[in-house]
Amino acid sequence: MKNNIEKYSKSYTKEVKKIDKKLSELLEMKEPKSLYEPCSYILQSGGKHLRAYLVLLSTKAVGGKLSQAYNAALSAEILHSFTLVHDDIMDSAEKRRGRTTLHIKYDVSTAILAGDSLIAVAYKNLLKDCKTNPISILNTFNESVIEVCEGQSLDKEFEVRKDVTISEYTKMIQKKTGALIQMCCSIGAQIGNGSKTEIKALEKYGKNLGLAFQLKDDLLDIIGDEKDFGKNVGGDLVEGKKTFLFLKALELAKGDDKKELLKVVENNGIRKNQINKYKKLYEKLNVLEITNINIDKYTDLAIKSLNSIQNVDVKNNLIWLANSLINRNK
Repeated sequence: MKNNIEKYSKSYTKEVKKIDKKLSELLEMKEPKSLYEPCSYILQSGGKHLRAYLVLLSTKAVGGKLSQAYNAALSAEILHSFTLVHDDIMDSAEKRRGRTTLHIKYDVSTAILAGDSLIAVAYKNLLKDCKTNPISILNTFNESVIEVCEGQSLDKEFEVRKDVTISEYTKMIQKKTGALIQMCCSIGAQIGNGSKTEIKALEKYGKNLGLAFQLKDDLLDIIGDEKDFGKNVGGDLVEGKKTFLFLKALELAKGDDKKELLKVVENNGIRKNQINKYKKLYEKLNVLEITNINIDKYTDLAIKSLNSIQNVDVKNNLIWLANSLINRNK
């Protein structure tokens, strides 16, 4: 088992480096620089390249070749970058992956335009790998773009609403995070000409992996090390975001603890010097452990969905990936 873990880890690292190189070269020498330098800045900001890797693995899982899906893998990563640029503007975020966000480094107008152009670049690359079933693949891609926008809209809506439920929050993160990860698994399987059963299995894997991934992100926002995390820790509380952790704490709290949490709702967030106080409150209410239990639940659902995948090696690679994501520190 140890040898397999090392093998999958090396394979992931190798493909991430390859994706990094392809992204860094994608817009080289393009004019005008006022547009393409900001675009290149966001594409060269590193990251896990999880979405690109899922496209590749899903293609291989159904009997396809990695070479069939590199352009589609790039398109998934470019689409993700597009969402991050606009997300950071809407959240007034100052850091992303340890670097200055695009709208801070340049300006808001430049960041919006860069984001707009990235979505077109994503489609352009995707089309290069749509050789057998382009309409289905493009529909899948389009649906994920719509769902991501719906999820982002709900996320902003929840910031000012005082009555958000955990069920509503789960629906929101399924759209904002899960839909894109699910799409990556789906288009990879479609490019590899997978069966309907295989495509559905990989879509279910992606959906649940996305939920686990977002809950882990929520958890790291309060317990992560800022150097590793690459973003300001406690940012969700400062912005008044009603994450799973906050909603579960609000559900469990009583008396003065509940009053403290309701202040976050009333004030649409907290001050940075209050983050540690609320972290201690989460610990008191056992919210961190409850979140970990839910992360494990969605990860298990993702792994169980792979039962119909016949390629044992790729299936084990997908299982390794799911487990490595829930154990990450950034």
